Order: sequence, then structure tokens, then C-alpha cells
Amino acid sequence: MTCIRSLAALALVAAVSMPALSQAAPGSGNQVDLQMVTRIRQEGFHHSKVMEIEADLTDRLGARLTGSGDLKRANEWTRDQLTSFGLQNAHLESYHFGRGWALDNVYIRMTAPSVAMLYALPKAWTPGTNGAIKGEVVHLKATTAEELAAEKGKYAGKIVLISPVSEITPQTEAANRRYDDAALLAISEYQIPGVRLRMPGGPVFNMDDLRRRFQFQRALTRFLEEEKPAMTIEASHGDAGLLFVQGTQAYKDGSPDGYPQLVMLAEQYNRLARLVDRNVPVEVEASVQAHFENPDNGDVYNTVAEIPGTDKQDEIVMVGGHLDSWHAGTGATDDAAGVAVAMEAVRILQVLGVKPRRTIRIGLWSGEEQGLLGSRAYVTAHFGKRDEPAERPGDLPSYMRPQENLPLHLKPEQAKISAYFNIDNGTGKLRGIYTQENSAVVPLFQSWGRPLRDIGFTTITQRNTSGTDHLSFDAVGIPAFQFIQDPVEYMSRTHHSNMDVYDRAQREDMMQASVVLASFLYNAAMRDEMLPRKPLPPNASMESAPAPAAKEAPSAKKPAKAKSR
Repeated sequence: MTCIRSLAALALVAAVSMPALSQAAPGSGNQVDLQMVTRIRQEGFHHSKVMEIEADLTDRLGARLTGSGDLKRANEWTRDQLTSFGLQNAHLESYHFGRGWALDNVYIRMTAPSVAMLYALPKAWTPGTNGAIKGEVVHLKATTAEELAAEKGKYAGKIVLISPVSEITPQTEAANRRYDDAALLAISEYQIPGVRLRMPGGPVFNMDDLRRRFQFQRALTRFLEEEKPAMTIEASHGDAGLLFVQGTQAYKDGSPDGYPQLVMLAEQYNRLARLVDRNVPVEVEASVQAHFENPDNGDVYNTVAEIPGTDKQDEIVMVGGHLDSWHAGTGATDDAAGVAVAMEAVRILQVLGVKPRRTIRIGLWSGEEQGLLGSRAYVTAHFGKRDEPAERPGDLPSYMRPQENLPLHLKPEQAKISAYFNIDNGTGKLRGIYTQENSAVVPLFQSWGRPLRDIGFTTITQRNTSGTDHLSFDAVGIPAFQFIQDPVEYMSRTHHSNMDVYDRAQREDMMQASVVLASFLYNAAMRDEMLPRKPLPPNASMESAPAPAAKEAPSAKKPAKAKSR
């Protein structure tokens, strides 16, 4: 019975994921150029540069925190590298972000009841300690706003533990995971929208629970800002030597510097907390050397370049990933892998001498880790935007706020973009694609994916997925897609951690992803029609195209140019 069920499940996966399709009608523009797929595969598998790109982004350029000089250097390197590939109009487009930050040095050790070296890193945008500090450790255990109110006045100048003791259990599952047929079948089945949020490659969260977490975190931040501790220490959510570190909101204009905030290995944190909870005096000595940066008056950049189109050159097919990262590692899987794959895909097309009908444009975004800021700024400048909500519903961050009922204002350029494809779920193979409930693209993607089935691309799903830059484009009515990727070690080991380094990037997976992406870009750029779109909401309005400008008199004042570099 088990064997029969397994065979039936495999048959169902084949039927649901990518059924056989009849030959498209001549002249429809939907036929797949198998000769070009062969050429893409030959270049991508036999002459790949994807790991060279990955090595430069990670080993050489290092971490790329938004607003930092390190990210600016990565912007300039990607611009110059895309130019060397033969792409045109490679440039940087700016938007205002706030201040950058850089970590110079950090050490921390326990000095009582015994001496022990500890491993911790500060959150981004926390200030330094202005020399070494030493003091007794206390533990703040409040979990509600009401409990915080009862603790007022107790933590000024103290070194404060702010996490509970974590339960560390032996690992029962491998950190490395790939989708099997059953998992892909489950993904292929549509999921009715509700109160749950599925993070890419990770667990499902209840929106009410997330809202409560954000509300308490905001209350805790306000409480500690008023208390003015010497330092806070919290436990990493990982174990076994993994340190997951992100940042604060202090990059925003006018934000106070705040206080040093460290994230410590869970096992070491637990030792401190257990001792303090048993009323054993604990002393810690620590030093954080960090500084704020403001290289371009708070402006940051997206890198943009193009392969020009031919007869449909005013229409655009876009691809992107985010160039920024956190600082514990070198951002190898989040998202240097996506950037390297996107750059390799356009390199493949360029070296093959492809003359696409539509212009193929690559965008490498900054500010993704702070809420898709770079892609949102680009979309606002070129394609349109929704009004901001008058209030922050439930204290959710901007990228999680409901937008469906907000007025949508579109620019003329929005009608000229055919599709946006995003890569940002780690280093794994591309196993399929999320259509974001766009039923009309399903048969197209099935036909495009059919020559790629033998390298693992099998599943087309009408599900939505969230958490990546495709949402910025989808929000203004552009067909925008994120691929289904093998999780590999993404959520278990590398995502925002000290292990997000080159060694965790998988060469064969990234080569496969580059071939799949180049094929999709080619097909989207060459077909007769743009990709079908979901219907616009009734609150959408299109700006009028500007009238042709009259020839200026010599004395006329020229308008200011948009910021770009």
C-alpha cells in the first residue's frame, strides 16, 4: 500500500506541477526557443562565472550594511562589473535613507564569579561604549507592558540581560534540507489568504502573534530608552555557535544614538542568566568600538543596468536581488547569492549576443533588510505608489501593513514593464515559481519550465509568497515573481547569522539558478505580448504622460536632474 501511494503521489506531482503542453500556435510568441535554451545551458554550466561574482561580493567586499561605505563600494563594483559584461546605462540611483554604521571592534568577558571569554556582536546602529565598561549584570524578565511599568527606575547604568533563558535541545533534524516531491506538491496547492504569514523557506507565523511581538518590542525599546542602561545583552535565537544579529531603528534621521545592544551566543547567555536568577553576583567587562557614518548625506543607492531591447525596447523585463546585508557574516546567501545569480544570468545573455526584443534591466537593491526600502524607492520613482496609511495598524512595520484599500497612483512607465523576477531565498536550486495568484501566467511558465525539468525546475504554484523585493512591484500592479528555492541551510543556519559566508554558498545550485533565470528572462523579453496582469484595484489611477517639452530658450532655467551616479 505504501508503494502504491508513493507512486500515486509522484504521478500527481507530475500532473499538477508541470503538465505536458501542446505546441503553441505559430506566431503566438509563446514557443520556447530550445536552441537558445541549449546555448544558455552550455554557457551557464560550462563557463559559469557565478562563484567568481559571489567571491568578490563576500570575501573581497565583505558585509554590506545599508548606509555604510562598504555598501557604497559594492554599488560601485556591481556597476563597473555589469559594464564590463557589456550592459549599458549602468548607474547608481539614489534615495534618502539615513545614517550608516560600522563596527570597529568588540570584546566581552565575564570577570565574576569566574573568568570566561564570551562571544557577542552589537546590533547595527548601536553606539560604542566609549571605552571599556565593567559592572554587575541584572536580568529584566518583563514580558508585557504592564510588567515593564512595574520595573521603572531600576536599570539606569546597569548591564541588563533582556531575554529569558533559552531551552537548548539536541538537534533532531539536519540543517540542510531540500524539497522532496511531497513538499513541492504541497507548495503547488493554493493557500487561501488568512491571518497566517509564511516566511520564505521558514515557518508560518500567526499575524496576531506577530502583532503582539512587535507591540511589546516597541514598548521594551521605549522603556529602555528612558531607563538608559549602560548596555543590554540578549540571546541569539540560534544555538550551536550560531549568532543571528540584525539592527535597531537608529539609522533614521533624528533618532537618538541610544545605548549599546549586544546579541550573545545562546549557550553563553544562558549561563549568565542562570547565575543571575540564582542570585549569584555576575560581573561583565565589555568594550564596543563602533561609529556612525554619513558618506553621502544620508543617501544610499540601487545599482541599475540594461541589455537594450530592439523592436520593443521601450518595454522592460526586470530582474533583481538585494545587495545589502547584515554584519555578522558577509551576506553570502542573503543575498549575495541572489545578486550573483542575477548578474550571471544577464552575463550569460550578453555573452551569447542575445538581442532581446524588450529591454532587460537588472536592479540590485539596498535597504531590503530595513523593509524593502530600495526597491520601494525605485518603484515609487518609476512606476507608482500607494498612499501611506494614516495610522500604523497594530504597530506593524511598514512592509507588513495592509495596503489593499489605499489609493494607488501609477506612472505611465508602469504600463511598459512586462515582468519583474526576484532571487532572494538563499543559495538553493530554483525548483519552481510563485505566480502571486496570477492564473494567466501559469501556462506560460509551464512551457518555459518544461526544458528545465531535468535540472529540478518542476513546480508552478498560484500561491503568494512574501518577504522579498517582488512585493514592491506587485503592490503597483506589475507581474512580479519570486522563485521557489530549495531551503538548503537558509533558515536553519545562514539567514542573518555569522555563518552567512561564502563557504555556505552552493556552486551547482547557483549555476542551475542562473540558467533557469536566464531562460525566463529571455522568454519574457522575446514573446509577442507582455505578460498578463492581475486586474488593478478600483482605487488605482494613472498619471497623464507629460506633454512633449517645448524647446527651451537659451536663458531658460533647466530642471533639476534626478539623483543618479
